[in-house]
Amino acid sequence: MFARVDNTDATPLHDQAAAQIRRSIAEGDARPGDRLPPAKDLAAVMGINTNTVLRALRALRDEGLLEFRRGMGVRVSGTPQRGAVVARARELVCFARKQGYRTDELIAIIHELR
Repeated sequence: MFARVDNTDATPLHDQAAAQIRRSIAEGDARPGDRLPPAKDLAAVMGINTNTVLRALRALRDEGLLEFRRGMGVRVSGTPQRGAVVARARELVCFARKQGYRTDELIAIIHELR
């Protein structure tokens, strides 16, 4: 399911770890509702620090792919397609803010497009 990250690759280790988990979800190895192994176990398998894995997991949570629940661990909550939409929406919100638009104004623009 998961492999060691490539220390010779210029890609940051947390991005490589996130990519491996994202791929596992895309290939159906980890499905919505499935619980991921603890971060320390993932770190051991990938050959990286636990904090690096936690950073990757937080990024995937922010993409809408994972859900953190106290006492229940980390679970897959979305699909790669949803994650891609969340990432693009985040980019749009950031772009709109740089252009001086408030969130409510951006929402109004999106509603006009429907």
